[in-house]
Amino acid sequence: MTVAAPATTTSKKGGMSAAGRARIAAAAKLRWAKINAAKSKPIAVVKAVVKAVVAAKPVKKGGMSAAGRARIIAAQKARWSKIKEAKPVVKAPVKAVSPAPQKKGGISAEGRARIAAAAKARWAKAKSAGKKSL
Repeated sequence: MTVAAPATTTSKKGGMSAAGRARIAAAAKLRWAKINAAKSKPIAVVKAVVKAVVAAKPVKKGGMSAAGRARIIAAQKARWSKIKEAKPVVKAPVKAVSPAPQKKGGISAEGRARIAAAAKARWAKAKSAGKKSL
């Protein structure tokens, strides 16, 4: 006895819809119509052919209706209002007026006085030694 192999079902992966193939075919016809018309016919005929091919294939572009957009906006506003209600409102504390910030990297008055005193001492020592400059 021979056993027949079970029938295998093949599933179609990918592929293209009939509408997609039709759009591609129409575009190819349009391209060739332009090329052939440009070779042998005046521009008015080319424009007429192009217009006829374009009119023959109305393509619906993606988009959203005004009602759909309004529903999405309403849902988003509802989500945000729920989030805002859940969070407690925290007000920023009022800062006390502080004095003007001190300049960074500067020298204090005492430091400046010490440097000046040291410079005077060096000059006095140099003068007593008879030198004109350091």
